[in-house]
Amino acid sequence: MKNAKFVNNVTRLLDAKKVPYEVYTYDYDAGIHSAVEVAQAIGRSPEQVYKTLVVESNEARRKPMLVMIPGPATLDLKKLAAEVGAKKLHMARRAQAEAMTGLLAGGISPLALLNRGFEIYLDNRARDLERIVVSAGQRGAQVSLPVTDLVKLTRARFVELT
Repeated sequence: MKNAKFVNNVTRLLDAKKVPYEVYTYDYDAGIHSAVEVAQAIGRSPEQVYKTLVVESNEARRKPMLVMIPGPATLDLKKLAAEVGAKKLHMARRAQAEAMTGLLAGGISPLALLNRGFEIYLDNRARDLERIVVSAGQRGAQVSLPVTDLVKLTRARFVELT
């Protein structure tokens, strides 16, 4: 459901940067957790709703990554490792992801984590979209914005991820 009254740090950032956006809210506690379920709940295509995954490397010099992929897709860690020049990558466990980001799983958003030391990657398929839907930084809220603005704000790099 569109929600014009929702305000948090992500929407304040988008307002300050004059980025056009729409907020969609849904009942996370009703069991709507996957990006595909979220897409259905907010009336958007699953290919437009991107999930943000936290990925780590065993290499000490490498920063943790936020990786955005379409809701129905599965991340290919070997492909990502090859794309970013890493030897081996692994998904952060839920508790690790929450500790690293300070956000609850289901609410992890690159827009809420700007300048927090993450490398940010966006699946190449987003290039074909005018607008993208990502978490608004808390469970039960998504934000739709132009892909170009998401890339500009997060400095995300396009890579082949799935």
